[in-house]
Amino acid sequence: MQPMPYFCPNCRSNRVKFSVISSYSQSFMKDAISGEVHEMSEPVQMSQSEPSIECLVCHFVGNELRFVKQAEREPRTQSAGSPTYR
Repeated sequence: MQPMPYFCPNCRSNRVKFSVISSYSQSFMKDAISGEVHEMSEPVQMSQSEPSIECLVCHFVGNELRFVKQAEREPRTQSAGSPTYR
């Protein structure tokens, strides 16, 4: 994840509440008749060049660059006396 501000390009109201979505792969073998799992490998993180981000206000999911670019197009300036969230 980039240390850059985000701004939801969908609802255009959220700048602070997000989640990161990642994928993994896990192979397994099942019995063809009973459906019982016989073997299961360890989960492997899928390589992605850019993580998916979800807005926790409107639940829009998009690539990280969309959220960063929207924040660049509509920057927010810090007003005097407002807290800075890190």
